[in-house]
Amino acid sequence: MKTYMAKAEEVERKWYVVDADGMPLGRLASQVAAILRGKNKPTFTPNVDTGDFVIVVNCDKVVLTGKKLTDKYYRYHSGYIGGLKEISYKTMLAEKSDLAVYEAVKGMLPKNSLGRAMLKKLKVFKGPEHTHAAQKPEPLKLN
Repeated sequence: MKTYMAKAEEVERKWYVVDADGMPLGRLASQVAAILRGKNKPTFTPNVDTGDFVIVVNCDKVVLTGKKLTDKYYRYHSGYIGGLKEISYKTMLAEKSDLAVYEAVKGMLPKNSLGRAMLKKLKVFKGPEHTHAAQKPEPLKLN
């Protein structure tokens, strides 16, 4: 029996809309990352981008469980000496909730050129409206 290996040109991509209202950030990110990788398809191949497009709406209503809202920090470095910056997730979800969801999904994808290509298929919006109605995305219910 032969092992099926998908080719990049024969991958069919679908569009999905995910409503993040009331969902925990990590659970949302892990399930969206699996769809972006294509792990929900029988044609999944680890070295080929077989995933679908995902639109996340209402990302400003995502929640963090436990004390993570006050204790968890988003850290980044400016590149200069002493340039470590940190923002609490309470501030980040209030001001840049789309970046919080984007970074959470980014951290769950492969750290290579394939992962960067998968991340381009993620579209994140703060409110219930999105600009991809022409693609006729299907609503997707996550657990």
